[in-house]
Amino acid sequence: MTLTEQHPLGTGFTAASTTTDVLAGVDLAGQYALVTGGYSGLGLETTKALAAAGAQVLVPARRAAVARDALASIAGAKVLGGVDLADLGSIARAVQRITELTNRIDLLIAAAGVMATPQKPVGPGWDYQLTVNHLGHFALITRLYRLLAEGGARVVVYSSAGHHSCDIRWNDLHFLSGYDKWKAYGQSKTANALFALHLDLLGTPDGVRAFSLHPGKIITGLQREVPLEEQIGLGWINAAGEVIGKDFKTPSQGAATGLWAASSPLLGGRGGLYLEDCDIAHVAAPQDSMDDGGVQPYAFNTESAERLWQLTSAITATNVL
Repeated sequence: MTLTEQHPLGTGFTAASTTTDVLAGVDLAGQYALVTGGYSGLGLETTKALAAAGAQVLVPARRAAVARDALASIAGAKVLGGVDLADLGSIARAVQRITELTNRIDLLIAAAGVMATPQKPVGPGWDYQLTVNHLGHFALITRLYRLLAEGGARVVVYSSAGHHSCDIRWNDLHFLSGYDKWKAYGQSKTANALFALHLDLLGTPDGVRAFSLHPGKIITGLQREVPLEEQIGLGWINAAGEVIGKDFKTPSQGAATGLWAASSPLLGGRGGLYLEDCDIAHVAAPQDSMDDGGVQPYAFNTESAERLWQLTSAITATNVL
């Protein structure tokens, strides 16, 4: 990826485009996909759309019974229970099971995540949001790299406009000196973008290309730990729980960018890019807010991406590339 590539292409799609729009005419028969968070919210929309296009979809799940209920009517979707992105041991076990089910992965969409949670350190004191959103996905995806290379896979990592709120806190990665739930979320979303950037660099020789994205503003289960009063105060919903926020998308519209990233021929030969509204995003100015869209320069800094990769590899004891 070069800086000159980080600009919109003019794809013909918009923020209003849906999963049906972006996959119209796309045939995924015979392809294997893996979708984290693929049984709720945008992940569920993603699983439905991929399966409808013919893909076999593997869905790792922490809540296996909930996942099986949600996916019961979707032919081609298979739940892998007992997978917790905050538990590296469960990830190692999941990788073993996945390698027994398939010898390749053609598409991997990392849609699972948490947002603005109370402070609740996991493992040896790791920040929970960073662990679920970044460390767990890093461990899963890098351990599956052989299968990704076999499939010449596209890897799509859900970031967020929330990355505008925080760069990587190199000297206090786990917020030991004072917790801010929104900055912790923002740091994890910056980490998602940097992870995709470096994965693409390392994976290009094997045909593995990676992208990160902002799905848009959507009310899903992601907001479950944000109090209703706070959501009302932010202007997302009204007292009746109805979505009133400006420019909020439906779940199908929110999942569209990830599916476009996974399937569009316009991205052939490209990678490491940050996407939004079914197109490549523009580069944001440092003073821009998340409502202005685009990607902050620190979230596609190649030196930071490599530094974070090495640090994450050491933290998770994962180094398979």
